[in-house]
Amino acid sequence: MPINNKNRPFVIGLTGSIGMGKSETAKLFAEQGIPLFDADAVIHELYAGEAAAMIETAYPGTTKAGVVDRAALSKSLAGDPGALARLEGLMHPLVAERREQFLAAADAPIVLLDIPLLLETGTLVDAVVVASAPEHVQRMRVLARPGMTQEKFEVLKARQMSDMEKRAQAHYVVTTDKGLDQAREQVKMILADTRNKISA
Repeated sequence: MPINNKNRPFVIGLTGSIGMGKSETAKLFAEQGIPLFDADAVIHELYAGEAAAMIETAYPGTTKAGVVDRAALSKSLAGDPGALARLEGLMHPLVAERREQFLAAADAPIVLLDIPLLLETGTLVDAVVVASAPEHVQRMRVLARPGMTQEKFEVLKARQMSDMEKRAQAHYVVTTDKGLDQAREQVKMILADTRNKISA
């Protein structure tokens, strides 16, 4: 559902499953001068700040020196099927508050929200962009990450909406398996189309 009005910028929401090249695609938008809200970066900041005490209360033993220990938190979540949903319930309002602050302060006609769970959380944007790649490319990228195993990959993948479902809900798809130059051209085309819509 679109949120655009004359008092706010046109909001593009970027998402993509793990290993699909979402972060690199976000950088390509930023390269074109588009202000970027990075939900993952905000969560890192919150884990090192205001959310740490709240998470320690909910999941004892998951912080060190006032900062969330991601490994300890992951271990705690793994033992409780409902723990992830509870964590998201704690974090989403804080991230949403930061997102609204970003939008209120944005001084640009177009902004980008880089949100991994964009579609799962129903975040309102004017257009959805999905970063995508073939499944074998996704698997290769993820398994190349330090400490990643096939089992961990399958667990992470199961938590997310499938690439096919995301593509079905996208206004635009950026394919990321043909190199940065091709992805950059796709981003430029998306922005050109968006500017045409704004000026229409």
